[in-house]
Amino acid sequence: MLMTRTTRRELHLGLVFISPWIVGFCVFTLYPLLASLYYSFCDYDVLSRPVWVGLLNYRDLFTDEVFWKSLGNTLVYASVSLPMGIIVSVMVAVLLNQPVPGRGIFRTLFFVPSILPLVAVAVVWLWMFNTRFGLVNEVITAVLPASWGQGPNWLGDERWVKPTIVLASLWQTGGTVVILLAALQEVPQQLYESATIDGGGAWVRFRHVTLPMISPVVYFNLVMGIINSLQVFVMPYVLLGDTGGPNRSGLFYSMYLYQNAFSFSQMGYACAMAWLLFVLIMGLTWLATRGTRGLVYYGGA
Repeated sequence: MLMTRTTRRELHLGLVFISPWIVGFCVFTLYPLLASLYYSFCDYDVLSRPVWVGLLNYRDLFTDEVFWKSLGNTLVYASVSLPMGIIVSVMVAVLLNQPVPGRGIFRTLFFVPSILPLVAVAVVWLWMFNTRFGLVNEVITAVLPASWGQGPNWLGDERWVKPTIVLASLWQTGGTVVILLAALQEVPQQLYESATIDGGGAWVRFRHVTLPMISPVVYFNLVMGIINSLQVFVMPYVLLGDTGGPNRSGLFYSMYLYQNAFSFSQMGYACAMAWLLFVLIMGLTWLATRGTRGLVYYGGA
């Protein structure tokens, strides 16, 4: 179809208005993306010219014990923190949706932690999980019998490192709770009334009305949770340092990627890790989509 003079003028004018975004996207997103793909096939230390080495970086990854350690730590963390985060968020959202006095105050209290700087939050948790002076162990000592001894060495014992990171990560579920709360308020009350008339109790209403109606939002949070949990960095880095704690039990994938890029000056190797992480996230997202295909309800769609 031929474009009229007016249509071409409107097109050019539109391109002029969105040109700052196009330039920003090309400079700060598209170019780094393509450059990282190229560098992943190079021996590159940032300070000198990249040297093409083909698949050497990728082959070295599969023989790197620390790489497999960090990948295993990340998958274990994600497999625990992701379902726990979704379950806790749904439970809290359902509670905050109940018509109780002071509901707005409770909603604010649960949401505020999600907007706090993550580094500041991590420092607070660092002191709370302190073995000698931490509030968590003080509470445990006060509640449990003296014969049970003191609380665990949260950040010094490799058995407790990942559970500690998981517990600290639950602090930031406020954003997910708000999204789920918005979905809960869109559930038609007629469905609850019909279920009540049919003799359905609280669990039946939740199982057959609430969950199906908010399932698209749960699926969205599942996908976002996969992405975020596989890229966890700030919390373990502040709590454990770049070593990842005892026996590297808290060395996560993004931390090892950061070490290779900025501590070891192996930018090509780090870019290869980044692209493998991208493939892993895409694969897990595809599996999540396939696995929830019959469980997500989109109304009349």
